[in-house]
Amino acid sequence: MPAKVGDEDPTFWADAIAAQVEGPQVVNDSKTPSGTVHVGSLRGVVLHDAIRRALHDRGTEARFLYGVDDMDPMDAQAHLSGDAVAEWMGVPLFRVPAPEGSDAASYARHFVGRLFLSTFAPLGVAPETYWMSECYADGRMDPYIRLTLDRADRVRAIYLEVSRVAKANDWLAISVICQTCGRIGTTLATDWDGQTVAYVCRADLVEWAVGCGASGRVSPFGGRAKLKWNADWAAKWSLLGVTIEGCGKDLATAGGSRDRSDAIAREVFQREPPLDIPYEFLTIGGRKMSTSRGLGATAHQMTELMPPELLRFLFLRHKPRRALEFDPAGDAIPGLFDEFDRIASATAGQPVRGELPPAPERIFRMSLVQEDADPATEGARFRPPFRHLTLLVQVPGTDMEARFSAEKGEPLDALEDDILARRTVVARAWLDGFAPDRYLVAVRAALPVEAADLDAGQRAYLSALADAAQAERPAAGDVWQDLIFRTAQSLGTASGDAFTALYLAFLGRPNGPRAGWLLASLDAAFVGARLREAAAPTAAPVPATAG
Repeated sequence: MPAKVGDEDPTFWADAIAAQVEGPQVVNDSKTPSGTVHVGSLRGVVLHDAIRRALHDRGTEARFLYGVDDMDPMDAQAHLSGDAVAEWMGVPLFRVPAPEGSDAASYARHFVGRLFLSTFAPLGVAPETYWMSECYADGRMDPYIRLTLDRADRVRAIYLEVSRVAKANDWLAISVICQTCGRIGTTLATDWDGQTVAYVCRADLVEWAVGCGASGRVSPFGGRAKLKWNADWAAKWSLLGVTIEGCGKDLATAGGSRDRSDAIAREVFQREPPLDIPYEFLTIGGRKMSTSRGLGATAHQMTELMPPELLRFLFLRHKPRRALEFDPAGDAIPGLFDEFDRIASATAGQPVRGELPPAPERIFRMSLVQEDADPATEGARFRPPFRHLTLLVQVPGTDMEARFSAEKGEPLDALEDDILARRTVVARAWLDGFAPDRYLVAVRAALPVEAADLDAGQRAYLSALADAAQAERPAAGDVWQDLIFRTAQSLGTASGDAFTALYLAFLGRPNGPRAGWLLASLDAAFVGARLREAAAPTAAPVPATAG
């Protein structure tokens, strides 16, 4: 059946957001560089970039900013060991040295500057980048520090009213850098006198770092301190003029971090907070990826492996509130390629099966790296089916370009050659490092002995499929798959029995990759001969004769 668009709102989600605002916009996103950044962190980056593109398409002036919260303390141990843990835990990330072997100026500059930010350009994302350590050091945050401290009573009241969190009467929403040990995560500030705050570097303030016990008074300006997270977030909105900024669902819960920051923006800085776009997490096996714990595929590894338009598509295919399950070791990567190719074909006006998501053309266009690319032209390009490719790369001596030129019906153009080359790299890497065993094939040169287990119905099915293939001469995987199903239906053979028969005949096991693509990857004459050989009845034992 041809595809149809679902009954949901047909407006692409980013276009709906862009339609809500008027006047010039500043879109912002940020990251705390506490370790290797996982691929899930790219969701916020791509979502915010899509909003910026949607604004641009409406003729709305828009800037996209990306900040690095490198004044935050080192609070995880994923990339520290031994003496380094005791020495650097609780220290501002911009002061923690880069891992051994890196020439970056700091831990933050290595993991975000060297690795994470380098993934943006291949994805077609080009934000204006800022570092919070610089914003504090050069005094740009000083006016917001003063406002926060002058209105400390109001800040404490917001914590109580919004989140039911009671702070001590002398608590201040600021962390100073200890003048003795250099930690920021272990200090507690009190007693703002208009110029300085009192602080103590406590050994037991947090579980992940030990303060030195020093105390004193210090000016909180010029990079000697940073605002606590909620005040810091709200202050950035004022400093940068942010009008749109989404966040993960953990921050967007009722009475949570985003609600506190919104209230601080309104009541302390007298500014309306940005439009919020809460988004769900990307998970692996149902578990949220974690930067600090090292859980999940890293962003730079995945951008090196996956074509950039596929990663953009992964994040833009569904609305931000849709949770995404992404497991490179399962069917996620083949499924992603299949769905991308289906949306591409629909954009080009080609018939496709199944229901389409709302605004498939906009999803496809937003997935393209080049903003000015023509989606209809790009959608019409020939793309080798990924599952078929994973089979072909396992067949020695296969001329990929010749096989797919034959499938296309004419030679591949230069861009299609590039698509084939990139997908071939992905297929090999996925097979080597992630693919389930069922995708790994070793077609037996001779009829497997396991084929002796075929029953009469399965042998009849293989014989009928050989006849049908000789008549129709299928070449592409989807054509073979259709023929496999039609033949089974015509004989009344259960599809499970049909596929088991095929896998036993070619692989010597009862399961395997998609059978249509498996057969399409093999020489047609070999397929026909194997089907007939497997269909042949075994010799019946000669009955004994009475003497």
